[in-house]
Amino acid sequence: MARLVITGGKRLSGKVSIGGRKNSAVAVMPATLLCQEPCTLENIPDIEDVQVYRSILKAMGVPISHTSEGRYTIDGGAYVPDGPPPHDLVKKMRASYYLLGALLGRYGRAEVALPGGCDIGQRPIDQHLKGFRALGAECEVEGGTVRALAPSGLRGANIYLDVVSVGATINIMLAAALAQGTTVIENAAKEPHIVDLANFINAAGGRVTGAGTDVIRVVGAEALYGCNHAIIFDEIQAATYMIAAVATRGDVVVENVIPKHLDPISAKLQETGAQVLENGDSIRVIMDGRAKAANIKTLPYPGFPTDAQQPMSALLSVAEGTSYVSETIWEGRFKHFEELRRMGTDVRIEGRTAIIEGVEELTGASVRATDLRAGAALIVAGLLAHGDTEITGIEHIDRGYEHTTENLQALGAQLRRVE
Repeated sequence: MARLVITGGKRLSGKVSIGGRKNSAVAVMPATLLCQEPCTLENIPDIEDVQVYRSILKAMGVPISHTSEGRYTIDGGAYVPDGPPPHDLVKKMRASYYLLGALLGRYGRAEVALPGGCDIGQRPIDQHLKGFRALGAECEVEGGTVRALAPSGLRGANIYLDVVSVGATINIMLAAALAQGTTVIENAAKEPHIVDLANFINAAGGRVTGAGTDVIRVVGAEALYGCNHAIIFDEIQAATYMIAAVATRGDVVVENVIPKHLDPISAKLQETGAQVLENGDSIRVIMDGRAKAANIKTLPYPGFPTDAQQPMSALLSVAEGTSYVSETIWEGRFKHFEELRRMGTDVRIEGRTAIIEGVEELTGASVRATDLRAGAALIVAGLLAHGDTEITGIEHIDRGYEHTTENLQALGAQLRRVE
């Protein structure tokens, strides 16, 4: 198994360019199945989740080619349904459940194994099924497989989500894109990758309005066609580098970002004492001295993102004062603290709140990444710690961060990947 070895205490300085957004790529790739012609996607990140999706589509018989760096051409129109996607691949990632909405929307039937992904708490799909049923589908979950069938076709409906769910919002949008009539999704999620998916559907000839608000309207199209679409940049990758800059008391310019998407991150880093300077599509983060404590409460977008909570917790481990971190999204997202304690983090957990007493410094140790963002937290901790940190389980990190070792080395970090 591969591992990362980090010698901490090196100040990060320089520029880093951010790639495509993971959560957009894994929604738009299956959305190409709705189209009758080939689609070309650009700015696709070079991460494991994308490679898994590529393997799933190829195994399904969908023509897909990697024409150049970050550029894929997918011919959903050439796909002929012939059995379910391979279970072993589907179970490797959470976003494989978007195949349900895409296949149901295009062909009126879908059979997909329950997905895998990071173990960060209960992640039910009841809201997804509620949406499919409202559109006219018959759904059942049996033997670890979800089956959805719309014998009379899908028809637009008004759907109110009981909880704000990114996955359910996306799946309903996919299913409704070719449904007869208009679908209204209320209490919809507002994340930028939902807007990105809406832009893709519209570029292919669909009609989606309201994406980015809590009410989304999808007017079903008779057909969707080929298009070119560039994936937006990944603000969680950007946030991780911004946090690492503050943790190492560095000076880093993060390029190819949409600063508005990073407002909650920038605000919290400014609370810790950092300078955050926006300049077009880049953000410069400068930190002199020790960070100050800050309180965090994760919320759906545009609140502080749960995906940035874990890396931020590593920074707050050495901040001056007491920080309170409340996790309202996923109940299993404090597992990284078990590893951070090995490095000297002083934290106690009370329900869904972590109370962190900042220490002067962390000490390198052998630790294990238990999920994607926990791995990012351990990288931040290793960069600021005294001595060497060895991180195993980095296959989790590979799922969502591209060129991690090379990017950090270019910023002055001392680390190496050992295969």
